[in-house]
Amino acid sequence: MIRKNESLNFILMDIKVAIFEDGKLIREALQTILNGTPGYACTGAFSNGSNWELDIRRTNPDVVLMDIEMPGLDGIELTRLISQKFEGIKVLIQTVFDDSQKIFNALCAGASGYILKNDPPNKYLEAIAEVYNGGSFMNASVAKKTLNFFTQKNIILTSPEGTDYGLSEREKEILKELTEAQPLKNIAAKLYISLETVRTHVKHIYAKLHVANRTEAVMKAVQQGIA
Repeated sequence: MIRKNESLNFILMDIKVAIFEDGKLIREALQTILNGTPGYACTGAFSNGSNWELDIRRTNPDVVLMDIEMPGLDGIELTRLISQKFEGIKVLIQTVFDDSQKIFNALCAGASGYILKNDPPNKYLEAIAEVYNGGSFMNASVAKKTLNFFTQKNIILTSPEGTDYGLSEREKEILKELTEAQPLKNIAAKLYISLETVRTHVKHIYAKLHVANRTEAVMKAVQQGIA
């Protein structure tokens, strides 16, 4: 849906979301939430991934809400296929599980975030907006489990003690907020700076820490006590 802001005279585009969820009640509830919230639109909802490519092309989503456990192709395999075929589409994994191995597999498959089904609707909306805007969202408890899993597997190795990444005080402030799973817009409001300024700082943080996304930045920050 396209909306026009009359006072500022520009066009606002809704975030288009497609849902892959085999639970009918959950699927319909998510549809209702998205279609009833300004700035969001559910362009399609599917109970399985049997026709995933056709469904994606037809609904043209910005973000896909992906159930991790579905009959046939599971959410992790579907995430891998979508990430390979449709580079610009973000995938947000949703599940009742907080199993570290599944989290790791989902992130490796290309997921931009991971949310639990018992998270409240406002957290879903924040997560969708976060990944749509190029961020990476993780439920706080899930992030901790993932960090522990990655550390145990030595997936992110700790740099020598005393490594100086050259982060400014502002970048350290923002990194601390990232480790607390704060959406970028909340960080901007708390620090009294623009959302675009936060995004610029985040890019600099990624470059200085030599990481590719928010998940890796948070893990490295917590593991090495940076923030």
